[in-house]
Amino acid sequence: MATTPAGDAGAETADRYDWQAAMATADGLALHLNALSEGKLRADADGRIVCEHHEDWVVIRGDDAELVSGKHREPGYSVFTTVGQLAGDGGLAHLFGRWHTLGERPSCRLVTTAGLAPGPAQGLEKAAAYLRDLRLAGQDLLPAGSDHEPAISGFARALRQHPRDLPSSWQAPGGDSAQAAMDQAGQVCRFLSELCIQHGKPSRAHVGHAAPTMYCAPVLDRLGHDDPALAVAVWEAVHGLFRARMRAAGPTPQGALPAVLAYQPGTLPAGTVGERELAARIVTVSDIDVAVRAALAHPRGFLPLPPAPRVTRLAVKMAAGCCTDNSIERAEQLRLDHQRYWRARVSGDPGARTSQQRLRRELLRISDQATAAVSPVPGATWGADLWRGCKPASRRCLAAGGRRTWTPGCGWAVSAT
Repeated sequence: MATTPAGDAGAETADRYDWQAAMATADGLALHLNALSEGKLRADADGRIVCEHHEDWVVIRGDDAELVSGKHREPGYSVFTTVGQLAGDGGLAHLFGRWHTLGERPSCRLVTTAGLAPGPAQGLEKAAAYLRDLRLAGQDLLPAGSDHEPAISGFARALRQHPRDLPSSWQAPGGDSAQAAMDQAGQVCRFLSELCIQHGKPSRAHVGHAAPTMYCAPVLDRLGHDDPALAVAVWEAVHGLFRARMRAAGPTPQGALPAVLAYQPGTLPAGTVGERELAARIVTVSDIDVAVRAALAHPRGFLPLPPAPRVTRLAVKMAAGCCTDNSIERAEQLRLDHQRYWRARVSGDPGARTSQQRLRRELLRISDQATAAVSPVPGATWGADLWRGCKPASRRCLAAGGRRTWTPGCGWAVSAT
C-alpha cells in the first residue's frame, strides 16, 4: 500500500468514460426539460440520445441531429492554445469527417473541461459564432475581407494534418488547385457555422458533486420539487442509465428475441431498422422520464446507504459522545468478551457473582470519575477523550476482572484482583 504504483491508467480511463456519460446525462436532462409541459412529458416528445455512434453521443430530436464530442483534459493541460490542438486533441477533425459523411446535415458540438487561450483558439470560436450568425441570417458564408479569414484558413490547414478524417475530395490529385482551395474553404465555413464549442465544464473530480445542482435542479423546479436530496437521487438514476447505454448495455424492448419479419421491403421505415439495431445505445426522453420519476418516488433507492443504526446502549452512548465507528465496534466486541468471561466464571464458581457485582460497582465509580475529568464543560463532546484514555492493555485486564482506578492528573491505574 505504501509503494507508489507505476501508473493509474485504468482508473483514469474509467473516470474519463464516466465523465463522458455525465456530460451526455446533462444533454439528456436538457432534452427532458424541454419536453415537459405542466409537469408531464408531452405526447409528441421524440428526443433521444444515441451513445457511442458516429461520435461520443448524438442528440436527436425530430429530423435534427447534433454530433457531440466530449474531451476531458487534466488541469495540467487545461486550455487549448492552438487551432491544431482543437483539430487533434479536441476532436474537431473527426467531427468534420463525420459531418461530411452524414451529408453536412447535422450540427456539431465540442464539450470539454478545457478553456480556450487568447489567440488562435479563441479566434476560431469567434469565427464559428460569426459564421453561425451569417447562416441563421441567410447570408453568404464567405464574406470578402472578413477579420475571421485567418482563423478560417488556419483551421483548414490544421485539418490537412489529419488526412484520415478528411473527405476524399481533399486528398484527390489537384486538391491544391485554386478551385479546390475555394471549395475547401467553403466547406470549412459551412462546418464552422454548424459548430458550437462548450468549454470550461466541470472536471471528473468535481462533476459528481456539481451535477445535481447544475443539471437536476432545473428539472426538479419544473416538476415542483426543491429538496436537494432529490436532486442527488435523480442524478444517480439518470446517470446510471447513461453509464449502461454508453457500454451498449441495459435492457431493450425486444430483449434477446430474434428479429422476425424485420427486413421485408416496404414494411418499415428505413430508419426503424437502424434504431432497432442500436436500441442498446439509445436513451429516449421517455427513458429519462421514467428514471426521474422513479428517483422521485423512491429516492432512498438511489442514495448512498446510511450507516447501520446503533441499537445497544453502549453504541448509542458512544455515538452521542462522537466516538468513531471503529471505536464503537471495538467497544461492543470488548463488551461481548466481558460477558462471555463472566458467563463462564459464574457457571462454575459460586462466589463469582459477588465478585462480578463488586467489579460492576467499581466500574460505575470509575466511569463517573472519568466522565467528570474529561467533561468539565457541560454539553462538550467527551466520548473520544474518554475512550482514548482506556488503553488496550487496561481493557484486557478489565475484561478479565481487573480493578481500575482513575486519579486526576495521573490517569488510569489497573491492577488484577
